[in-house]
Amino acid sequence: MAFTDALDLKRYALYVFDYGAPTGFRVAMARPDRVTAIVSQNGNAYEEGLGPAWALVRRYWSEPSLENREAIRKVLNLEGLRHEYASGMPNPDVIAPEGYTLDAALMARPGNTDIQLALFLDYANNVKLYPAFHEYFRQWRPPLLAIWGKHDPYFTPAGAEAFRHDNPNASVQFLDTGHFALETHVEEIALAMRAFLAKAVGQERPNSQ
Repeated sequence: MAFTDALDLKRYALYVFDYGAPTGFRVAMARPDRVTAIVSQNGNAYEEGLGPAWALVRRYWSEPSLENREAIRKVLNLEGLRHEYASGMPNPDVIAPEGYTLDAALMARPGNTDIQLALFLDYANNVKLYPAFHEYFRQWRPPLLAIWGKHDPYFTPAGAEAFRHDNPNASVQFLDTGHFALETHVEEIALAMRAFLAKAVGQERPNSQ
C-alpha cells in the first residue's frame, strides 16, 4: 500500500500474475474503494486451482524437512526453469530463451535459491488467506477478468472458473498456452485487457453489499 500512497493513487486497476496475485488481492482488500478492476493472468485465489505441479511444494508445507526442501532445490536450475516455461505450451520452441536464462542466472547468485525455498514454504500463508479473498470478491464484486493459459499445470483452469463462484462480475477467457501465457499470447492478452478495461473503468463502482 505504501507504493500507491507514495504516488497518491486514488483509483487504479490491478494486473496480477502468479506470486503477484495474493499481493494484489491484499492491496485490494485493504483499499477496496480504490480498485476499479482486476485482471488476473494465471493468478490463483482458489484451492481448486492449485494444480499437480504443486505436489513437491505441498509436501514441503505439510513436512518442512530438509529432505523435502532439497527435493525442490533440485529443480531450481536452468533445466527446471526451462521446463516451467515450456510446460503446457503446445509449441515450446516459440518461447524466447532470454526469460528462463535470465531467471536461472539470477537464481544462481549466492543465497537466491534459499530465498526461493523460503518463499515456497511461506506461500502456504497465501492459501490460508483464500477465504478472505473470496469474502472480498463477494462483498465488493470488482470487475474482474481471469485470462488464463488453459494448459497451466500450476494454476489450473478450475482456478479461473472459481472466480465466478464469488463474483458475478468476473469473466473468464482461456488461451491455448501454459502458465507463462505472455510468452506466446502477449497480443491476445493485451487486446483482451484493453477491451475489458475500456468497459470496466469509469463505470460507477458499486458500494459494498
